[in-house]
Amino acid sequence: MTAPASESFSMWTVYDHPEDFPHSFVARRWEISAKGCRPTQNFIVGPSLESVRACLPPDLAPVARSELDDPCIVETWL
Repeated sequence: MTAPASESFSMWTVYDHPEDFPHSFVARRWEISAKGCRPTQNFIVGPSLESVRACLPPDLAPVARSELDDPCIVETWL
């Protein structure tokens, strides 16, 4: 069964000191749909990885980074 094209889900990607926040960890929410993946305006900034993880929505599961990911990506949460 295929989901309707209007349906989407979110993922949060956690970054270790990305260029736009060189002194922080950041989690950014991305929206995934049949049209593709796009960033949203939702993000969490914190001084540590643990502080950012603590602010993520509950009931998410972590996915390890791929070797092909940008080096500042720590993990993604679905």
